[in-house]
Amino acid sequence: MATMEPIAGDPKKRVRAKPATKREMTQFHSDEYIEFLSKVTPNNMNQYQKEQAKYTVGDDCPIFDGLFDYCAISAGGSMEGAARLSRDKCDIAINWAGGLHHAKKGEASGFCYVNDIVLGILELLRYHQRVLYIDIDVHHGDGVEEAFYTTDRVLTVSFHKYGEFFPGTGDLRDMGSGKGKRYACNFPLREGITDESYKRIFEPVINQVMESYRPGAIVLQCGTDSLSGDKLGCLNLSMRGHANCIRFVKSFNLPLLLLGGGGYTMRNVSRAWAYETGLAAGYELGADLPINEYYDYFGPDYKLDVRSSNMEDKNSVEYLERIKNVVLEHLREIGGPPGIQMTDPPLLPRDEVDMDEEEEERRDPDDRNKRLWDKRRQRDDEYSDSEDEGLGGRKNERSHKAAANNNSTNPTATNANSAGAAVDGDGVDGVQPNGSGGGSPKERGFGDGGGEDQEMEGVEEEEDEEEEGEVGQKRETSVAGVIITTAGGTITTTTDAIGGGDSNNTGDGSVAGPTGGGESTTWN
Repeated sequence: MATMEPIAGDPKKRVRAKPATKREMTQFHSDEYIEFLSKVTPNNMNQYQKEQAKYTVGDDCPIFDGLFDYCAISAGGSMEGAARLSRDKCDIAINWAGGLHHAKKGEASGFCYVNDIVLGILELLRYHQRVLYIDIDVHHGDGVEEAFYTTDRVLTVSFHKYGEFFPGTGDLRDMGSGKGKRYACNFPLREGITDESYKRIFEPVINQVMESYRPGAIVLQCGTDSLSGDKLGCLNLSMRGHANCIRFVKSFNLPLLLLGGGGYTMRNVSRAWAYETGLAAGYELGADLPINEYYDYFGPDYKLDVRSSNMEDKNSVEYLERIKNVVLEHLREIGGPPGIQMTDPPLLPRDEVDMDEEEEERRDPDDRNKRLWDKRRQRDDEYSDSEDEGLGGRKNERSHKAAANNNSTNPTATNANSAGAAVDGDGVDGVQPNGSGGGSPKERGFGDGGGEDQEMEGVEEEEDEEEEGEVGQKRETSVAGVIITTAGGTITTTTDAIGGGDSNNTGDGSVAGPTGGGESTTWN
C-alpha cells in the first residue's frame, strides 16, 4: 500500500490558533450576548433564566461546561484562517470546528452560539473587495445570509432542504434587500437528491456566480449532514459527491476558507472531512483505512467511503431545471461585479513587525527602540506557525492589498471602520460593528507570544515605497499552502508546492479518527 508523503521540503508544523476574544466576537455579536455566554455555566444557569429566554439558549443550544471556550476556539480558528489567507501565508485554510452558520447577532440557534463564519468574512473584507460564501449543509445558512442581507460586499449562496425543515428560511424569492438586492442566492431542494443531480445544479450556478460577481476570496461551509444516512439530514449525497463541491470550488484558484458545519453520523463526518482535507492538500486518498486506535469506529466495511442509498429522489429533472434557470437569471441581472472603493488597511503594530529586511537595514541601529526588538523576540514556550516567522526570510504579506487595488477602477483613499474591515461608507451594510469605543480591534497575532497592541515609542514611521510597485500584480496560486484547524485549536501549516496530478495514496495517519479530538490532521 502506498504511503502518503508530506509536501516536499516542508514537514507539517503545529501551532495553535488564538481563541477569539470578547472584543473580536463583538465585531458582529452584541456585547450583552457575548457577556452572557462568557458567564453562564451549568452551575449558575438558574440565575440567568431571563437571559436564556432572550438569547434562545437552553433547548437546541444547551449550556455545558466550557461553552465559551468552545465558542472562542471555533471563532478564533476561522478568524485566524481568514487572516492568514489575506496575508498570503496559505492558499487554503481549513477549520473543521467552524461553520456554525445559524448563530445570529444576539441569538443562539441550531447548535450554533457564535457565528465564526461572519467573523471570518469580516476579516477577509479588510483585504478583499468582495467575498463569496457557499453553503452545502442540508440546512439553510440563515445566520450568514441575515448578517449580509443588505450589502453587496458578500454574495451568499445556499443549497439546502426547504419546506417544513429547520430553520424554515431560504426561499427562492429571498434575494437580499436594498444595496444587497440579488446578492443572496437560495437553491431550495427536496429530499433525496443524488450526486448527479447535485452536480448538475451546483457547477452551473457557481460558474455564473464567478462570472457575475468575481469575488476576491471564497468561504465554503462543508456541512456533512447533506450526506446519505445522516441522522438529521434527508439528502442522498455520497462522500465523493459531497467532495466534488470542494474540488470544483478549489479549481478557481482563489483564497479559500473551508469550514465544517452540521453532521450527525460521526463516523461519516470523519470520513468526509478526512477525504476532503486530502483534496485540499492535493491528494486523493484511497479507500483502505490504515490500522489506528479509531479503526473500530469504521466497521463493518472499514473503508474511507460513504455511499448513496436507494432512497427516493423527490427532485425531478423539471423541478431542478426550473429552479436553476430562475437562479441563473437572478445572477445574470447582477450585471457584473459591484464597484467598491478600497484602500490599504492602516498599518497596525504587527504589520510594522513585518517590514521588509531591506527597509529595516536602512534604519540607524542606534535609533531603534528596545521595545521593538522585545516584541520581535519569540518566547521559547510559544508555538510558531512556520519557519518564516523569524527575523529573516519573512514572506511579503501585502500582495492581496495590491490585488484589491488592481480590481478597482479608480481606488481612492478611505479609512477602515472601527470594526477593522476595509469597507466603503459606514461599514458593511447590514453588519455594523458592536464594539464599544473607537479604534481598530485587536489584530490576529501569529506566534509572536501574544500579538498585543503596543506603542513603539521613539521609532520613526517610514513610508513603504515598495508597496506601490505591487499594485497591479496578479496573484498566482501555484503554491498550495494549507492550514488545518480542529476543535482543539491546532493548526497544521504547509507552504511548499504540491506535485501535480491526483494519486490514490493512503498511509499511516491519513485518517485521524473522529473529529473533535483536539489534534490536527497530519501525515507521516
